Amino acid sequence: MHRETSRLMLYGDQGRDSLLTGLSRLYGDWTGGRKPAHELARRANALARRLVALALRLGLEGDLWRGYLAWLLATDENPFTLARERAGAGEDDLSRLARVDLEVLRRLGGFDFGPLEADVGVACFAPLRDFRFAPLPEDRCDREAGRIVTALARAVFEAGDADAAFEALSDHYRRHGAGLYGLYRAFRAKDAGDGVQLLPVGTERVTLDDLIGYEGQKAELRRNTRAFVGGRGFNNMLLYGDAGTGKSTSVKGLLNEFAGQGLRLVELYKHQFHLLPELIAMLRRRNYPFMIFIDDLSFEEDEVEYKYLKAVIEGGIEAKPANVMICATSNRRHLIRETWNDRRDMEHDGDIHRSDTVEEKLSLAGRFGCAVSFSTPDRRLYHEIVKGIAARDGVDMDEEQLIYLANRWELRHGGVSGRAARQFINAVIGAETEE
Repeated sequence: MHRETSRLMLYGDQGRDSLLTGLSRLYGDWTGGRKPAHELARRANALARRLVALALRLGLEGDLWRGYLAWLLATDENPFTLARERAGAGEDDLSRLARVDLEVLRRLGGFDFGPLEADVGVACFAPLRDFRFAPLPEDRCDREAGRIVTALARAVFEAGDADAAFEALSDHYRRHGAGLYGLYRAFRAKDAGDGVQLLPVGTERVTLDDLIGYEGQKAELRRNTRAFVGGRGFNNMLLYGDAGTGKSTSVKGLLNEFAGQGLRLVELYKHQFHLLPELIAMLRRRNYPFMIFIDDLSFEEDEVEYKYLKAVIEGGIEAKPANVMICATSNRRHLIRETWNDRRDMEHDGDIHRSDTVEEKLSLAGRFGCAVSFSTPDRRLYHEIVKGIAARDGVDMDEEQLIYLANRWELRHGGVSGRAARQFINAVIGAETEE
């Protein structure tokens, strides 16, 4: 093990805390006789637990050791994987180095843990070569990432020869890309102190068709997003309007609809705007269209972060890359709270001239060339939304009774909206479950 891992070049930079590094050190200490058996047994069990944790996270079954090596191949960002993500095929010196590493990892895929287990008195790895567990619900594990890893493991380790394995690996990078971007579609930005870190997050499996009504709005969002992922002209998007009308749902629907064309989403909070330059610099080097999503964006009178955002979106010296789009939702059309105090410097000489303060505040909204309005539904549309969600969720209730109860619900819960309809159906389902 230690001898094989030391041969890795492109895939060898795994870090001190990686599972592969831990196993390599374990075998180095075992073969060198440098540690007592009980210490080696403790470390072996700890590493096996990490394999199981990965399996549960991804929903992996079968040979977890090969699954881990496939995870390593899929998530490693090195010169070869990044080049394959951008350019696809082509044989060069990077390819030749990658072929050598791949054969090392394929040999490791058949590694026999038996001698170590017998010597130190554990049996922690043997059960993980054919691992089974009760299926977890879709929302309890990263099932999509697990399917991609499982397919890669099968393609690489069951390939007939080295050429077939290398072609399977190259095909993976061409179709999915390298690193976590290839396994996940949505991320949350985090300030790691020494830079921006992107954490994968699960997404709701909602589609634009799940949003009942708002056909014109959905068509405009689709048109702009289709142009974006297709590498054509697009505009930053602002979805504004009344609360609970489906703005955030529309963004999730766009992600799910265009994820197959490479769309990735990075959620950013207002207090993280200082991360934007570094985040954009990170994303511009990758072969994906990225939507930076800012939910519920608005600024109070004394907040000045909007100036920073305004310069980053459009107007700074550094051009925004063509693979990054800013998408924000807000209950305010102009994003920033405007007061009559902003108009103190108006002149009343025949015409009313807007003050500089007003112009500065409104200019942020002007940075979003695709501004789509979501207004409160009328009662007819509210009833259609209620009936549509009820049918989709299998609620069996007389339509007249359903509408009567929905009207009662909205009177006590803030008025008609798609959110009120969703909450009403949740309450109906909950009541049926109790019965």
